[in-house]
Amino acid sequence: MAKKKAPRRNVKTSTAAVKRRKVPRRRPEPPDPLLAPVKGAERRDIGHVRLEVGRAGAARVKRMVYPVGFRWSVDMKPAVGTDLCMHAHVGFLARGEIHVEYADGCVVEHRAPQIVAIEPGHDGWVVGNEPVVLIEFDFESDTVSRLGMPDAHRHR
Repeated sequence: MAKKKAPRRNVKTSTAAVKRRKVPRRRPEPPDPLLAPVKGAERRDIGHVRLEVGRAGAARVKRMVYPVGFRWSVDMKPAVGTDLCMHAHVGFLARGEIHVEYADGCVVEHRAPQIVAIEPGHDGWVVGNEPVVLIEFDFESDTVSRLGMPDAHRHR
């Protein structure tokens, strides 16, 4: 014997019932800790680079965020006034990829995660579609001598 299907009911939902339905809320994405404001640091923007600096003993600890498309000779040269970056950079490349070109034409590629030591006298640019985040340690104008670095790029 075949079962008989129950007739379909035409159920109307009242406007009040629709309003009472709970719609799950999307939780906001937590902020990226590599890009969140650094507590206790001084913040400034120079040549499109976001720089946050804090003191640690005699040294400075800096987080530098280089945007996509950044190139030192285009973005920083007008602000600094030298043909090449004459600052040494020592630290941890936490995100992204940056290439560095020295006056002798030597190009060095750095890709996160990586420890970096970049001698003075260079141009540099961001490679790819994500910003570069560099955590840097320095002694201001005394970085080269305090860290035992060469004052310019040399081939070993």
